[in-house]
Amino acid sequence: MACAALAACSGGESVPKGRVIDCAVGGAAKFLPDCFVEDSRVGDARFLTVRHKDGAFRRFQMVDDGRGVVSADGADEATAEWSSEGVLQVTVAGDRYRFPARMKADAPQP
Repeated sequence: MACAALAACSGGESVPKGRVIDCAVGGAAKFLPDCFVEDSRVGDARFLTVRHKDGAFRRFQMVDDGRGVVSADGADEATAEWSSEGVLQVTVAGDRYRFPARMKADAPQP
């Protein structure tokens, strides 16, 4: 009962867990710090789960072939571009994400 009252007092909204990253979702033109990313592992595979403020999410699998990440779920393919500022920009459908990252020196150049 107390838990239900607490949820009602807070508006029932919860802030996603994880590190904040810049994103432009739903075809937005401007990047805002509105997404949250969490790391996880399944066996030797490493995943990034990006959560939007509205509850939607995308999962990416990290790869060591120079691309950075690939889509882990769904039918939409992710494309990734490295910037000279050390940012990996990933696009899936109408959503774009900016991950602070470093390209490995021995990775093939995209």
